[in-house]
Amino acid sequence: MKILVVDDEQDVKVLFEQRFRKEIRKGELNFVFAFSGEEALEVMSQMSQEAVLILSDINMPGMSGLELLKEIKENYFAPPPVVMMVTAYGDEENRNTSKQLGADDFLTKPLDFKELKTKLKNMA
Repeated sequence: MKILVVDDEQDVKVLFEQRFRKEIRKGELNFVFAFSGEEALEVMSQMSQEAVLILSDINMPGMSGLELLKEIKENYFAPPPVVMMVTAYGDEENRNTSKQLGADDFLTKPLDFKELKTKLKNMA
């Protein structure tokens, strides 16, 4: 499964590679990283919609995760990627806006990687 992780924090790449070391080594998961909403759209245009899942932070400089979500849901639908929004703020406003824009799930930072692994297994 190819997963696009979008977050302006550079250390998220190392964190995901550590937490999913076994799954990456076995070839079960393939992570691609983008460090802005704009970069995520570039990556997606080059990937020919290979991403099955997109994990996007909400609060990023430039294009926010919510703006990215809107763009994805309006322009990428064959096949439609599953989009999980991630934020340090678990407030209802972000959650409701995410759902209205078509988010498939909502995760709060710090990420519970055990919960995320369970969700990924259920998707496979």
